Amino acid sequence: MFKEFDALSLMQWHEAQLDDVRLPAPADTAVWRWIEANHRHNRLLWEEEDRARRTDAGSAAIAASKRLIDRHNQLRNDAVEAIDEALLAQLAGVVSRPGARLSSETAGAMIDRLSILALKVFHMRVQSLRTEAGAEHVSACQARLQRLLLQRHDLACCLDRLLAEAASGQAYFKVYRQFKMYNDPALNPWLYGAPERERGGAAP
Repeated sequence: MFKEFDALSLMQWHEAQLDDVRLPAPADTAVWRWIEANHRHNRLLWEEEDRARRTDAGSAAIAASKRLIDRHNQLRNDAVEAIDEALLAQLAGVVSRPGARLSSETAGAMIDRLSILALKVFHMRVQSLRTEAGAEHVSACQARLQRLLLQRHDLACCLDRLLAEAASGQAYFKVYRQFKMYNDPALNPWLYGAPERERGGAAP
């Protein structure tokens, strides 16, 4: 059912795309288009998180970074939901078997985590090659890199299992909406001018 998609092809593309950000997704499908968007915003989010932690930047620069972080995080989560919608559309004809298990972690959430793990692997590998930082730094980063690779392998196996079980009716997942309230002017009390008690302030 998911002939154009599995965890191995996903991990390979995640890594290759970090080496060449212009690399297109391997297939022009809704699933891959949203995977590409998710990975792009995770990469930009990572870069902005690093930038926001500069000690030589003024408050205006940090505030600008914070707003970009919020924007990329919102778009990253939007992409996760869209990935789940696209995958579930492919599963529309599958009838769940009696006793099918509900996975509280969706396939889209796993794909998002694999994207973040690809970024961690990429940057930890860079750190493990920084010989000028000293032998202790290199050794620690090499050990962390191996742990990250193992964690990614485990998660990839879980993703493949969920997709296979969902395709056979043995498991299912749903689209879980994040409802990031702090980004919504209608829901963030600091943005719509709510009384202090609604903003979480102390009672008088």
